Amino acid sequence: MKFAKFSIVAMVCLGMIAVLETGCVHDPIEGDVDPDPVDTTVVENPCEPDIVYFERDILPIFTTNCAFSGCHNAESAQDGVILTSYENVMNSGEVTPFSLSNSDLYEVLIDDDEDKRMPPPPRNKLSAEQINLIAEWILQGAEDLKCDYEMECNLENVSYSMDIRPILENGCIGCHNPDNPSGGVNLDSYTGVKVAAESGRLFGAVNWSPGYVNMPFGGIQISECKIDKIQAWIDQGIKNN
Repeated sequence: MKFAKFSIVAMVCLGMIAVLETGCVHDPIEGDVDPDPVDTTVVENPCEPDIVYFERDILPIFTTNCAFSGCHNAESAQDGVILTSYENVMNSGEVTPFSLSNSDLYEVLIDDDEDKRMPPPPRNKLSAEQINLIAEWILQGAEDLKCDYEMECNLENVSYSMDIRPILENGCIGCHNPDNPSGGVNLDSYTGVKVAAESGRLFGAVNWSPGYVNMPFGGIQISECKIDKIQAWIDQGIKNN
């Protein structure tokens, strides 16, 4: 892969204005109301646990760590490579379905030479989990399989370790870690996340609320389900669970 060493765009993650919330008031419903209604929503195309889905699992990794200004977004297109969509990734010629050794995109992720490795310093190397997801996706055929992952959004008892941390790993920590704390913000620890959440700045940034710098900076907004999970976690007490 002919990735060039590129300049890192300074990224300011979080704004300064508090998020204002408004509520809706509805007329009371007459008649009997089931105090414990059953969710009868039918997921027509549920996500399979053993399948890696591009839009759900892979695109957020590229969006945060590669597809931003100065790198591999549509405007910069370093070395002609754009990583903002499935079509662009496959048109880059850097991914060969079913073959890791012939997929230059994978090779630069594991390269020990920092002059060749992507993302380049001072950005952190992708986590082992992220690299393994990309590898598994390629070995499964690098397809753009679809599933109704938004329909499966469970907002009950949202966990920092199981729900919030993975969102931040794929959407924020690449720019906000101890080695590269853009805007002076470190989201690589519960303490740092808690400070941002308590101030309202975390939700404001990912929700693209007025007065905040949209996050991921220069990338694609995280899904509605992930935004709702962050809000639910905050509403449920910002627990380190």
